[in-house]
Amino acid sequence: MLTEERQQLIIELLKQQEVVKMKALCQLLKTSESTVRRDLQLLEEQGLLFRIHGGAKRINTLQEELGQIEKTSKNVHEKTGIAQLAASKIKTGCVIYLDAGTTTQAIIPYLTPAMNLTVVTNGVDTASLLADHQIQTFLLGGRVKNKTKAMVGAAALEALLQFQFNQAILGTNGIDLAAGLTTPDPEEATLKRFAIQQANQTLVLADHTKFEAVSFSKFAQLEQVQLITDQLPATIRQRYQQQANIQEVLS
Repeated sequence: MLTEERQQLIIELLKQQEVVKMKALCQLLKTSESTVRRDLQLLEEQGLLFRIHGGAKRINTLQEELGQIEKTSKNVHEKTGIAQLAASKIKTGCVIYLDAGTTTQAIIPYLTPAMNLTVVTNGVDTASLLADHQIQTFLLGGRVKNKTKAMVGAAALEALLQFQFNQAILGTNGIDLAAGLTTPDPEEATLKRFAIQQANQTLVLADHTKFEAVSFSKFAQLEQVQLITDQLPATIRQRYQQQANIQEVLS
């Protein structure tokens, strides 16, 4: 296989998934680790990927945001484990703010009417799923984002500020030691920021691919929240464990 063909395959694979492993690339390209390493170095020099320990990571633009359908198909197994762990932290009779997004939506099947919950959300799809599960739900008003079906804007924020929460359960697009927790849309960042302010405790649900990523708008410092994630690479765990409160799903 020609060098250009190998590198194009690497780029195509990174369009489908956030991170690719060296071992998987060697098997896919039927070539040696040293050859793949050279390919990754050349692609990084062209600004097409980031090299990480044991592989490579896709470069995301700060404002990139996937739609609901695209998000639903990503990291499904990881989201299920994260949702189960998060659901175990919700107590009967609590008032919850549940952020829009597919990772937070994954918690809904583990909520039951017997838990006597009240849930406030800015997610149109989220509110519909909660109603299907017979959970008392309040949907914030405001402008609907076509791509993510999230309610945003001044009306949504005004409605949010009328409530107090036992817990806020949020998603994030990026987790970074320097940049904190970030998301592409400043209006969504504002809602997340005030949800944290209105809550006694905040859980942020994010799979391991969100670590070492940065989006456009910051909404929290790492120490303000508890991060719930799937099993992290050892290098990531070591870098973040001093500054962040992280709980990982046991494999």
